[in-house]
Amino acid sequence: MNNQPVNICVIGASGRMGIEIIRAVAADPGTILSGAVERFNSKEIGSSALELAKCGAGGCVITSELELVAGSSDVIIDFSGAEGTFENIKSYWSAGKPLVVGSTGLRDIQMEKLIKLKKYIPLLISSNMSIGVNIMAKLTELAAKALGNDFDIEIFEAHHRHKKDAPSGTALALARAAAKGRCLTEESFTFSRHGFTGERKSDTIGFQVMRGGGIAGDHTVFFCSDDERLEITHKASSRSIFAKGALKAAKWLAKKPNGLYSLNDVLELK
Repeated sequence: MNNQPVNICVIGASGRMGIEIIRAVAADPGTILSGAVERFNSKEIGSSALELAKCGAGGCVITSELELVAGSSDVIIDFSGAEGTFENIKSYWSAGKPLVVGSTGLRDIQMEKLIKLKKYIPLLISSNMSIGVNIMAKLTELAAKALGNDFDIEIFEAHHRHKKDAPSGTALALARAAAKGRCLTEESFTFSRHGFTGERKSDTIGFQVMRGGGIAGDHTVFFCSDDERLEITHKASSRSIFAKGALKAAKWLAKKPNGLYSLNDVLELK
């Protein structure tokens, strides 16, 4: 049995999630930080990635040379954000290494181009790397199917003030899970209500968004009938849960064949 540690390259190394992933890699005896990448104009270029994450000294330095450091890595983890991920697609194709993407806010055309990488590399994309959230999505699908049309569906999400996209990728993933269970399309999604909207239409899935403070991520799916309400809730108290999930996904993906995967595959939820 091969017990060699998995070499991890982190893209977006100086960002909030990048730092959390570096910490998770440093704490896991089954992984080694083999690369840390930022944009060419980052002030952190040349800095020790471990020192920046306050989890050690020395080790690899942050660089903009993605393809160079990817060559000595087994898996790449990208939390660089929608634009950063999209800009790196060509480099990921050239590197030919398994890729875990946790960036959210990718536009449809960007996602389509990213997904094309599945022909050339093992590719895992997840809008939320939390183990609990992915189980929540499966529960949402099952509840939507079982409860039927007598229950209205609303999704609430809250995040920190710095989050750039809304609703969150996780809220959208939960809505898609509910839609799958209810046999609806994304045309059923209602993103805003303002003014005289009239009565709530049946077979719609509504969204409510909150931004403020340092909230790591709260999500609730409401199922509401005339007589009762079911709530499925997940609250993230630390970004470390996303880093741990991404690392679990990376170690799982390391030896997989080319193709498109999700955290559901890792957790065997399908």
